[in-house]
Amino acid sequence: MIDPELGDDIVDLGMVRRADVSPAGAVTVTIALTIAGCPLRSQIEQDVRRRLESLRGVTAVDLQVGQMDAEERSAVMARARWKAREDAPPTAVPPTARVLAVASGKGGVGKSSVTVNLAVALALRGHTVGVLDADIWGFSVPRLLGMGSGAGGVEARGGKMVPLERRVGDGDGLLRVLSMGFLADEDTAIMWRGLVLNRAVQQFLQDAHWGDVDYLLLDLPPGTGDVQMGLARLLPRTELLLVTTPPLAAQKVAARAADMARRGYLRVAGVVENMSDFTCEHGGVYAMFGSGGGERLASDLGVPLVGSIPLHPDMAAAGDAGTPVAFGDGPLAPVFAELARVVAEEVAPVVETSACTARLVERVEAAVAAGTTGAAETDAGAGAEMAQGAGTGSQRQLSSG
Repeated sequence: MIDPELGDDIVDLGMVRRADVSPAGAVTVTIALTIAGCPLRSQIEQDVRRRLESLRGVTAVDLQVGQMDAEERSAVMARARWKAREDAPPTAVPPTARVLAVASGKGGVGKSSVTVNLAVALALRGHTVGVLDADIWGFSVPRLLGMGSGAGGVEARGGKMVPLERRVGDGDGLLRVLSMGFLADEDTAIMWRGLVLNRAVQQFLQDAHWGDVDYLLLDLPPGTGDVQMGLARLLPRTELLLVTTPPLAAQKVAARAADMARRGYLRVAGVVENMSDFTCEHGGVYAMFGSGGGERLASDLGVPLVGSIPLHPDMAAAGDAGTPVAFGDGPLAPVFAELARVVAEEVAPVVETSACTARLVERVEAAVAAGTTGAAETDAGAGAEMAQGAGTGSQRQLSSG
């Protein structure tokens, strides 16, 4: 179980104090958060409970939540600093952004359509949403959003790419989009692999003006290849949304993508089932591709089923026209609005990190890098004091488990 902010196993972080299993299968687990008012407390509790309840033989779960002492908080901060320095290169993605990689085990399940429409629905809620088309070979985001494609589509400022922008709705909603489709012709084959492929994704993350995005959605290529493996190193705080269709075959393949994510210490945030039941114009409901695949996958993984998107011809037509269904007033618009609500309020809410561990890690690292100037000594002293859990002011509290 991965802490969504620190990107590390909660056992290795010392958050799990005790775990007991009765002969009848009742499990009692005690976990410790850095502070009692941790803004991610509910999410962590839900993830732990779902993971335990998904295990065979577990009949009941009793989750007890405590609070770390100063020494334990200091140890967590030390581990966070080490991982931040050793594991993750700097990127242009702000630390406050929730990074959601939309993944699938196989192609043809509608992953890109889900990515684009979820991004639009989140923007309609007033968020600034970055969309990175990380499917370098099979880029389709430009066409799905009607934003054009071809060489010369992206400008540079200060040596960095400027994502193309699109205003959404009447409020503050904004999309910022980068894709290989803005740099190459749509009919040109991209024949890259390995290091070259990873370098392309790295440049999109490091050498781009993403700005103050609330969410960054990454449309991953299908499967468990180079991009997925590289992403765990580039952005270890990435969380996965798995897209599957109802058939058992698609469910089993998607489970492999989840296994790869967890081996790379990435949190699996939930499952989205696409192409579920089709409702005809006369009201008849047909399971064209079977039923229950998304729910089965979510149950097996111990994660929530975030949403179920019905099979409807509007999806393909809107994608070809570059007008995502989440924009309109058709039957799929409220489906994606609800999907965005669940993501924004339950699965991956944007958390104010002005006093959380991510912000403290930044301050400590900045102080160390600055050396021994007067200002740096002040910041370093404050950072070290906070890392040790000293003081009681709100500016010294650590917000994340």
